[in-house]
Amino acid sequence: MDAFKKLTGIVAPVDRVNVDTDAIIPKQFLKRIERTGFGQFLFYEWRFDEEGNDNATFEMNKPRYEGASVLISRANFGCGSSREHAPWAILDYGFKVVISPSYADIFYNNCFKNGILPIKLSEEQVDELFKRTAEHEGYKLSVDLENNKLSDEYGLSITFELDEHRRQFLLQGLDDIGLTLQHADEITAYEERNAAKLFA
Repeated sequence: MDAFKKLTGIVAPVDRVNVDTDAIIPKQFLKRIERTGFGQFLFYEWRFDEEGNDNATFEMNKPRYEGASVLISRANFGCGSSREHAPWAILDYGFKVVISPSYADIFYNNCFKNGILPIKLSEEQVDELFKRTAEHEGYKLSVDLENNKLSDEYGLSITFELDEHRRQFLLQGLDDIGLTLQHADEITAYEERNAAKLFA
């Protein structure tokens, strides 16, 4: 998993509350066994009409949000089923940061395990980000995980809070397996000692 330290990227809005994991990645696309390839199906039923054409009314389909890497949304993002495909789809589409007032717990934890930074801000702060995104075409946010700060070129500066353990996961590019492999030498030594006792 890639380490996350700093990022400056275009912001894309999904101005809805209670965005559930079935909206993020509908169940009919959960047939792949790899973590990649799900981005094309992100928000599928909102991004496309029944004929598979772009839905011009969906915010993310507007050209101004092309190449966005920061997603903003409303409260209770990632609710519903616990499918890990949801953060896979978000990351595969190109988003590295999600900003919302609140998240479903399982989705929130899965973000860290897949290299996505989920930031919690107040309703008022998220409102301000939606306002700035609408006012400035190509609006960008700079995300500094080393200092827990968000900023833009129009004077915005916000400090966000994050559990230090999870913060270090992202800063070091560690998932659960990577964390275990940090102790590979000790594990190998233990296995060798154990094998010697069994076959002595």
